Amino acid sequence: MSIADFPRHPLTFGPSPVHPLKRLTQHLGGAQVWAKREDVNSGLAFGGNKVRKLEYIVPDVLASGADTLVSIGGYQSNHTRQVAAVAAHLGLKCRLVQEHWVPWDDPVNDKVGNILLSRMMGADSRLDPAGFDIGIRDSWKNALAEVEASGGRPYPIPAGASEHPLGGLGFANWAFEVAEQERELGVLFDTIIVCTVTGSTHAGMIAGFAALEDLTGVRRRVIGIDASATLRQTRDQVARIARNTAELIGLGRDLRDDEITVLEGWAGELYGIPVESTMSAIALGAQLEAMITDPVYEGKSLAGLIDLVSSGEIGRDSTVLYAHLGGQPAINAYHRLWS
Repeated sequence: MSIADFPRHPLTFGPSPVHPLKRLTQHLGGAQVWAKREDVNSGLAFGGNKVRKLEYIVPDVLASGADTLVSIGGYQSNHTRQVAAVAAHLGLKCRLVQEHWVPWDDPVNDKVGNILLSRMMGADSRLDPAGFDIGIRDSWKNALAEVEASGGRPYPIPAGASEHPLGGLGFANWAFEVAEQERELGVLFDTIIVCTVTGSTHAGMIAGFAALEDLTGVRRRVIGIDASATLRQTRDQVARIARNTAELIGLGRDLRDDEITVLEGWAGELYGIPVESTMSAIALGAQLEAMITDPVYEGKSLAGLIDLVSSGEIGRDSTVLYAHLGGQPAINAYHRLWS
């Protein structure tokens, strides 16, 4: 099968916009930097990268006869907000487990931002004291069992949709969308920068660009910037999901080690806690481009891009595509960073 053979339920406006970051490029004095904006990709509750993943999962949801989407994330999970949005859009119920993934001590952390939006959309969002882990969680399994015991028909969507068998397809297709936009714009992106935590966004890109390389001979670097602070676990998960997705779309070969790159250095000590480089990158993106990034994900991947371009590790002759995955609603919970 190829990516075109999988059913897809449209949830986005179409191809997400691509544009040059001219002032940031000038400031860094190196590679040309562009952005592809998943933060404005959909009309469903501010959109984001998980909407793309859900486009390939929704057909399976509808075929299953489920009446309740069941998912999990932290208090300020962008993923659970997007699951709640898709549930509302489809007329389904939604049960969310919101674990205490980030030790961010603020009295409104569990009341504003993403969790507020999920509740506005009718999701049954319940707090759980468990800490951060990108793996499969007992609290999520218990939520599935509770829905079933109450007579519901649950559909399981793991954290980030990453462990779902189809979780990598949305961003495998993203790679082909990028190639089409390159043709339209007359540009070639030799390097892609993306934040990676639960892994399927990055993994899908790896599989999709590998398929494109085999079709066209054009090789790109897809660089994941770790924001999990659990580097080994994230690397292993990205590799596993990338290989599963590559097999699904009929790549016909194993992925090379050089196709799977997750870099450390910008996550800090704990998931979800910004560090100095995060805040500097957020300020630079906002003040030069009015491009808003968050302290959990995009502020860290943007920090990685800035350092890689500034240091020359990404060369001056490169054209870089920064994948902006969204996440701005969570900024409300981090208000004191700017007070």
